[in-house]
Amino acid sequence: MVEDRTVPVTLGVIAAIAVVATLYLLAVIFAPVACALFIIAIVWPMQRLLQSHLPQMLALALVVGVIFVVFVLFASVVGWGFGRIARSLISDAPRFQMLYDQATIWLEGHGIVVAGIWGEHFNVRWAVGMLQGLTARLNTMISFWLVVLVYVLLGLLEVRPLSRKIRTVMSAETARILITGCSVTASKFRRYILIRTIMSIVTGAMVWVLALSFGLQFAAEWGVIAFTLNYIPFIGSFIATLLPTLYALAQFESVQAALIVFVCLNIIQFVIGSYIEPRVAGNALAVSSFIVLFSVFLWTFLWGLFGSFIGVPITIAILTFCEQSPATRWLADLQSAKEGAGQGP
Repeated sequence: MVEDRTVPVTLGVIAAIAVVATLYLLAVIFAPVACALFIIAIVWPMQRLLQSHLPQMLALALVVGVIFVVFVLFASVVGWGFGRIARSLISDAPRFQMLYDQATIWLEGHGIVVAGIWGEHFNVRWAVGMLQGLTARLNTMISFWLVVLVYVLLGLLEVRPLSRKIRTVMSAETARILITGCSVTASKFRRYILIRTIMSIVTGAMVWVLALSFGLQFAAEWGVIAFTLNYIPFIGSFIATLLPTLYALAQFESVQAALIVFVCLNIIQFVIGSYIEPRVAGNALAVSSFIVLFSVFLWTFLWGLFGSFIGVPITIAILTFCEQSPATRWLADLQSAKEGAGQGP
């Protein structure tokens, strides 16, 4: 009996490892496809509405044009924000290095020892190089997004034909699971990106106001960076809090002032991320915090910067499809943060 149970579990583990390895090794193929599916789910209502009044190809051209404009605007704003901060760090690198050394001495004087590797190898040039690398990576993603646009263009043409083929070729129950799962997932994607965008705008605006009130340089840029990084759960919020704090330490040359900025930024992130956003999102997007964090780290490892953004939507899609079948619904309930889901007796 034990052996009978061990074999399926072992095969399941091997299959999971094989899938993860495939996603990692073939990221150049699967990442654009995942992004295209995410975008198709978001813009399909627009395509469906337009093609009910216009020729299909004209409607498709308009939708792709809107996607392109949104991408260019977003990339321009992100490049402007990060670029301005990076240039400031480069121009004042010696001063920042001196302030870092002073901060290290102050921390050690108060009983806080900086970790050996961090203390020995950190320098401002390393931080500047990291920011420059991030900016360069954003610039080199143009080819990635061109491939995504092609997939989106072709995918929007196949939505209705594929739905008909699924109903024709597959059994009624399988077709129901796939079509309902796709429909519900798409609806959740649209709600996810809408809520995330609104919360990112609110976060960016509050960070901008906070930076202005403290007299922190590049207030608008910090707001833009907070807006951008808020699309990445946990990790993005942490970076959006840490960067202005370090800059405040350098500008004001006061650990106390930097700590005040740090605390205020964390209050903003906590109130929006832990109180406002969950109540706005409701139970429809409720996923346990552990699963969200695990998804972010897993997909960042697999697909890098893009994976950190798409990880949560992929998890939402997997759990949504699990909800459609009685055989796997328990898995969705177990990983959900809905009230009553996964609760014991």
